[in-house]
Amino acid sequence: MRYAPLLFLAQTSLLLSAGFGLAKATSSNGNNGNNGNNGNNGNNGHYSSHCSGNHYGQCSDDGSTSMQDESSSASETPTESTAPSDPQCTWDTVPILDPETWAPVESYAFNTYTAPVVGPGDIDSDIMAMVNGMTLEHKVGQMTQIETGQIADCNGNLNETAVRYWIETWGVGSFLETPGNHGGKYSWYSPKNFADWTDAVQAIALEYGPKIPIIWGLDSVRGANYVKGGTMFPSGTGTAATFNPQNAYNAGRIGAKDTRAAGVHWAFAPVLDIAVNKLWSRTYENFGEDPFLSSEMAKQSVLGYQGNYKTDRSRVATSIKHFIAYGDPVDGQDRGNRYIAKNDLLEYYAPPFQAAIDSGAAAVMESYGVINEEGVVISKYYLTDLLRNQMGFKGMMVTDWGEINSQASTYFTAQDTYEANRLALADTTIDMSMVADDVSFSNFTISMVKNGIIPESRITESAARVLQLKKDLGLFDAPYADRSLTETVGSAQDVETSRDAIRESVTLLQNNNNALPLSISEKVLYIGPTINTTRYMGGGWNVHWQGPTDAEGDAVYQGFGDTILEGVAQILGSTPEYYLGVDIQGENYTDVSALLAAAKSADKIVIGLGEPSYAEELGDRGNMTLPAKHIDLVNQVAAATNAPIVVVLVEGRPRLLGDIPTVADAIIDAYLPGPYGGLPIAEILYGKTNPSGRLPITYPAMESQHSTLIWQPLFMDYTPQWPFGYGLGYSSIAYSNVTVSSSTLSVGSPITVSVTVTNNGPYDQKEPIMLFTRQQYRTGYATENYRLRSFDKVDLAVGETQTVSLTLAAEDLAFWDSQLRKRIEPAPVNVVINPYTQENIFA
Repeated sequence: MRYAPLLFLAQTSLLLSAGFGLAKATSSNGNNGNNGNNGNNGNNGHYSSHCSGNHYGQCSDDGSTSMQDESSSASETPTESTAPSDPQCTWDTVPILDPETWAPVESYAFNTYTAPVVGPGDIDSDIMAMVNGMTLEHKVGQMTQIETGQIADCNGNLNETAVRYWIETWGVGSFLETPGNHGGKYSWYSPKNFADWTDAVQAIALEYGPKIPIIWGLDSVRGANYVKGGTMFPSGTGTAATFNPQNAYNAGRIGAKDTRAAGVHWAFAPVLDIAVNKLWSRTYENFGEDPFLSSEMAKQSVLGYQGNYKTDRSRVATSIKHFIAYGDPVDGQDRGNRYIAKNDLLEYYAPPFQAAIDSGAAAVMESYGVINEEGVVISKYYLTDLLRNQMGFKGMMVTDWGEINSQASTYFTAQDTYEANRLALADTTIDMSMVADDVSFSNFTISMVKNGIIPESRITESAARVLQLKKDLGLFDAPYADRSLTETVGSAQDVETSRDAIRESVTLLQNNNNALPLSISEKVLYIGPTINTTRYMGGGWNVHWQGPTDAEGDAVYQGFGDTILEGVAQILGSTPEYYLGVDIQGENYTDVSALLAAAKSADKIVIGLGEPSYAEELGDRGNMTLPAKHIDLVNQVAAATNAPIVVVLVEGRPRLLGDIPTVADAIIDAYLPGPYGGLPIAEILYGKTNPSGRLPITYPAMESQHSTLIWQPLFMDYTPQWPFGYGLGYSSIAYSNVTVSSSTLSVGSPITVSVTVTNNGPYDQKEPIMLFTRQQYRTGYATENYRLRSFDKVDLAVGETQTVSLTLAAEDLAFWDSQLRKRIEPAPVNVVINPYTQENIFA
């Protein structure tokens, strides 16, 4: 590590009114629900609804339907038409590959818009006139979102009668998801066939009911991952590992374009949870554990997705999620309870959302679950006092999947679903309910307004925000998909942009005895379940919610991807020797005798290990350790040969490695690089690319470190397997001459911290430079281990020296106290550059 001179904060009694753009916090307690539980309900996964498919009306626990709710007020509903029936069913319900093909262009021109920030504002007068002229039922319809399985027939086609039913009877204003996840006949819908589906729905919406265009939402979280051929990027942690926010921008821009090609206008992204508990199944979706790194990635991600979304029809609206503090379940299980003090919430969990709001985020999705037993979706504090009043969000807010009704059925924070809906409407500013599969929200809301329980002005306000977003996206002028965008989907330009992100993401964690890079003259044996696969490089939210099925395998990609083995073959000119060894679940060995025999004659051995695909609660695990057979396979190989062993991890969260770090010579973490990860990983193995990724999380060494963090209190033990910000390259990088422009930090007078960096070779290097602070004490409050305050990434040719300058302000060190005031402690501060990066290993 390199220390700058000790700094002293100027004496001050200033209490900042805001941190990260936040106004002075209030002490409102919101509305506590009734003693909620951890919300771990296997039947209510985001896209595993037991009630999806061809159901019209309210969905019961047993999958039956009815048009009347059990509430005594259910009679106050729209006049109901007869629910449509399916045509004669002839399909076996097994999805097939989408046969649509196209020739993507090699390259295309695009708009790199970044400023000024364009975001939601006041409601336009024409929108207010429109909403004031609507019936109550149609306003409520605009606030209702239904999943696409409700409009698929039993043959996997669009049921236009069902579409008309939802729009004409209930005035539904939004649909979500891909038919590939919900009863459609294709596994992965091409831009054309997806757009045929959305355009057909749009045509019906413009002819029936309120005659207002539909806004379609989709989880395009890492590119347009649900659109066939859409270029996918590394998962959130993989993108954060680049320490280059331009990669977040690129993923957003390309993902927006490919999403819009399918006739979809709204991305449920980016994911901005702080990944605290690394056992959590959604760790990989986020930009890591650090508030500052996550905030910088959030800014560029929103700008990439949206650009000037009010004029550029190749962009989409974002829905930043999941507000708030979803990534800290006490038991590591999805939707588990979170115990978080409000000052910690503001200090560590709010900044990425504030950064996204300040960058113009058009929409917010609230979080699953409860915080301190209080249901988020019905909380006045979290969704009104904090999000709207304190953080200044003016856009549209949507719930997560079925989350209002889950207050009664899962968390027990409401007496029944009627009361859950009343609380959400009365105490929060939610604008759209992702009901998904039934008419409960519409039934309840219409009834409550007609009975004077909820004022109609509350409904008007939310309907206006929905309609304003539709106007901003140009849906009143151009409601249909832009088919000209299809030719850019899967372009070589986009694929190379994704691969560049992966090249910057892959992190070299260990390189004993210069085991890497490999030489093309060496005989290298390849082993393991992640070496010859595309699907497991993608993980969850990849073709499907849970990734491709076993039946689909890699065939579902139809050429839109590669494997590590294919990448190696491209470098070598021939396919190397490969054995599976063990399956991805770690249940069965394969060809062990043959691979051990081959290992004895190999110069080096590369073993690919990792995880099967998962998302949300289906990824819940009881411990963090890799499957025993994965670890044992490495030990068997090591016992059979003295050849150096390289382990490549393809994983969504850090898995404990047993004795692998002592057995293997080199270890690479590729995170979840996406379908195009094969070639970049191979390039890093063979030194064609110098690894420059750095850990965006703390990698635990033992189970008890699942929530060990770079910013935890200094007095706590911080001895993980690898610390936050750690990573190696193949060149020797020397740091020297750390200087500061002033030895005193004062409010309003930022200083410059400079460091000289030299690449002593033998490879060109992209080098992340990170500035951390550690305050020696904070009166009454434990000081943090380290806080990341600034970073940059520079290109260094062999022999090149650069002086890198970063900015530090006194305001950066302000923190929230227990009275929810922003304070600056006038105490000495250590400024440190890359505190945990050891001397780089070189060949």
